[in-house]
Amino acid sequence: MRRLVATIATAGLILGGAMAGPAQAAPAPRRTAAAPSYTPPPITWGACASPGLQRRGGECGFVEVPLDYAHPRATKIKLAVSRIAHRTPAARYQGVMLVNPGGPGGSGLGLSVLGEYVPNGAGDAYDWIGFDPRGVGASEPALACDGGYFGYDRPFYVPATPNLERTWLKRSEGYAKACAATGGGLLDHLRTTDTVQDMESIRKALGQDRINYYGFSYGTYLGQVYATLYPQRVRRMVLDGNVDPRNVWYQANLDQDIAFDRNIRIYFDWIARYDSVYHLGQTGREVERRFYAEQLKLLKKPAGGVIGPDEWTDIFLQAGYYVFGWEEVARAFAGWVHGGDWQTLKALYDSANPQGPGADNGFAVYLGVQCTDVQWPKSWQRWRADNWRTFARAPFETWGNAWFNAPCLWWGGEAGRPVRVDGRKVGGILLINETLDAATPYPGALEVRSRFPKAVLVEGVGGSTHSGSLSGVACVDDTIAAYLATGELPARVGGRRSDVRCDPVPQPVPAGASASARGAGPGRVPAGEPGRQELQKLIGVR
Repeated sequence: MRRLVATIATAGLILGGAMAGPAQAAPAPRRTAAAPSYTPPPITWGACASPGLQRRGGECGFVEVPLDYAHPRATKIKLAVSRIAHRTPAARYQGVMLVNPGGPGGSGLGLSVLGEYVPNGAGDAYDWIGFDPRGVGASEPALACDGGYFGYDRPFYVPATPNLERTWLKRSEGYAKACAATGGGLLDHLRTTDTVQDMESIRKALGQDRINYYGFSYGTYLGQVYATLYPQRVRRMVLDGNVDPRNVWYQANLDQDIAFDRNIRIYFDWIARYDSVYHLGQTGREVERRFYAEQLKLLKKPAGGVIGPDEWTDIFLQAGYYVFGWEEVARAFAGWVHGGDWQTLKALYDSANPQGPGADNGFAVYLGVQCTDVQWPKSWQRWRADNWRTFARAPFETWGNAWFNAPCLWWGGEAGRPVRVDGRKVGGILLINETLDAATPYPGALEVRSRFPKAVLVEGVGGSTHSGSLSGVACVDDTIAAYLATGELPARVGGRRSDVRCDPVPQPVPAGASASARGAGPGRVPAGEPGRQELQKLIGVR
């Protein structure tokens, strides 16, 4: 599933990252941990390029790792890493905390700032380690294939005619071939297991016996696989927005399409609740009809010549991920309908890629991981039938998501087999998921909990936000803080259910809403934490 990467203007950081979903079942591969041992040289720390990291006293450097861990003396690549050191006395030091924002393809170099968002100073005892996974961002080499692939006014996602279908198949094949031409040997070494081995190399380069880890979205899958392959190296682990380890990666995308269609309707209901502000319909059904009517108009005449029906869908997709940004998207919707303001729509679309128009590094690495973690169905007829069947139930995102993944049909890297996730040898870890998370549906969190018998699952009951921890909900955030401070977790309950039930990240209340509408909603997003939305942008969506 795609991720709309966002800029953190106030932090001076550029980041991104979220997740996707499953393919046919496959047997467990050989344990990659048994590959020839490799120990990287120590990191030479220096100044960071990011002003946000500079202001926080961050340090940056590189970890040199093998392109192929089966041949550790051969070609080397470099992983960009950052560190914000602990602020407590040495006696209270808790070790290093690696952080990953998801994706795959998300830049995590700036995510070493995460510790400052943990309540009660519980993050101050750790060295927070951000890193760009192989192929991503400042790591060397970084994969990029076709900078113009996400240009404006692309062909309509829904292949309503044979010509549209042929056009998208040609585009998808062309992108895969462009990556094959530029990616070289990197394409065969972008699997989750490669990045997990990189995490182990980072541990060694830092001189640590064990690591702590905080992963969001796809980053939870990295944590699951690391804990499976290196259980003795896990100290504490927080996994927020949990990937279902049974579902990597084809079918989960179809499951997500259903979930995103549900969540966009929740969003349309919210817009209707505040019709006094937006004037787009008094019921969710009316707002939904308006959404699709405007999309068809854009098919005939793109807004400002740039925002067509695909860009329209992409702008609204972030509202299916989480409640942050609901007001901005609704204002843009209303501004276009009532005043023809296409510039705000364009600004929202452009904010999906702060690296600049046409930058495709995150997308290229996303495919590099997804397409080679497991073999996707090779038959387009299978894809076509599955996506039309899903589209009949969930028209909002199905075909956009299908074409996002379609280059896997022609991908140049060799496909592997996923690790069978097994957390029985790992101590207590903390899992977090909201009930209506669309990118990483809640059943996946229950499955992870069942595979980690000492884990505890915190549920944001009824919430639709993806990877929303450290966003101001005290029940969730204080549980994280207590765990990071002491290692203690709430009691685990019996059965296949969550162990702690919290309020979700609340839906916002727009300025100017009537008193009756304010009373109808679930409450305003907590105020008083100016960095909270900045954090959510830092994690991003896909």
